[in-house]
Amino acid sequence: MADGLFGYPFRRLFWNPPVVFRDFSGSTDAPMDWLESPNAHIIKINVPGFSREQIKVQVDDSNILHIRGEGGKEEVETKDTVWHVAERVGMGMRARDQGFSRAVELPEDVKIDQIKAHVENGVLTVLVPKDASPKRSRVRSINVTSKL
Repeated sequence: MADGLFGYPFRRLFWNPPVVFRDFSGSTDAPMDWLESPNAHIIKINVPGFSREQIKVQVDDSNILHIRGEGGKEEVETKDTVWHVAERVGMGMRARDQGFSRAVELPEDVKIDQIKAHVENGVLTVLVPKDASPKRSRVRSINVTSKL
């Protein structure tokens, strides 16, 4: 949304926390909600038709949460089949391989090692607990001397 208007470098200035939708071949949009409670961030994504085995949730070293759904293949009859409406895929008559990929930059105050994910009734819920302990300041004073 903000990428089209301002471009990637400016998104961080106007939209916090940044949410990135990364598309790949055959990808469909997976609607997402991001809620924040006093104790956790809660991310909910619609994933109808995906089993828990088809969903991958990972966090990389730069605190980016990657959520991918692969598969979701639907058997399509080709011989003597007449399509009247094809809306469920979200792409009309294109490929019937469905998939999605979302990437979310997490804030620094989260407990990466305690993230949990659960899928039920076509909704993936990712619970990202907050770290209540005070963070060390990243600003460090360096003693200046006249000789090294």
